[in-house]
Order: sequence, then structure tokens, then C-alpha cells
Amino acid sequence: MKKIKWCLNVKNGLELVEPSENMSRIYLLKSEDAINAASVLNDNRDWEISSSYYAMYFALYSILMRVGVKCENHSCTIEFMEKFLLDYFNDDDVTDMRNAMKLRIDAQYYADREISVEKYKKMVTDAPRFLTKCKEALYTITENEITEIQNRINLV
Repeated sequence: MKKIKWCLNVKNGLELVEPSENMSRIYLLKSEDAINAASVLNDNRDWEISSSYYAMYFALYSILMRVGVKCENHSCTIEFMEKFLLDYFNDDDVTDMRNAMKLRIDAQYYADREISVEKYKKMVTDAPRFLTKCKEALYTITENEITEIQNRINLV
């Protein structure tokens, strides 16, 4: 929980806000838009990677909005997933998000970093699966679970 504590204290890190089903839906739509964009960017690897990552990130962020957590730090968002959403995601999902973030950073900011075809293809195929998993979490999370997550955050 050391990283969560840091995320709660860093600028634009984790912050409790009012849960919002409306904002949750908006981020879910942004995720679906990013999936659609990735699907038409055939053979434009950098933009497929970015669109696929943002599809995953926005899907995850839709859960944060539903739970009442705001965060502009992507690493902290993934840390939140790992510490508070393991009823819905497993360690492989967390690893996939971290790898996707790294690939997106490499593709967007570093022209000299080679991204393997295997990693690229895995990410592009993982994004729709991850979106589906996030939708399942959104449809099954209860008000009691949301309150429990917020209470756990307050104890950090």
C-alpha cells in the first residue's frame, strides 16, 4: 500500500470523488471509440498501440468513475486496479495493463525503441477482451462493494 499512499498524496494522483454512473458511461464510450479507431488503423502500429492502450485505460477508468475515484496518473490508476479491483481482475490483467502502458509510451515517445510483433499483436487483441472484462465488472459491482473500496482508501 506504500505506492497507493504515494498516489493519494501526489498531484493528480488518486482522489476520492462522488461516484458517477454518467461519467462511467462516458469513459466506456471513449473506450469503445478507441477500439473502433484501432480496428481501422491497419498496419499503423504506433497508432494502433496508442488506440488499444487508451481503449484499455478508458475502460478501466470507467470503473474508477463508478467507484468514485479520480486519477490523472496512469501508473496510479493501474496500481488502484491491482490493490482494489482484484475481485474483477487477476494478476495477468494487471500485467497486461502495465505492459500496454509501456508499449504506448515506447510507441509515442521513443522512435528508437523496437516493439516486437508479438507484443504489438497481443496488445491489439487484448484490448477488446479487456473492455469486455471491464463491462462485466461495471455491471456486477454493488453499492456495498463501492462503499467498501472507498472505506479501504480512507484507511490508507
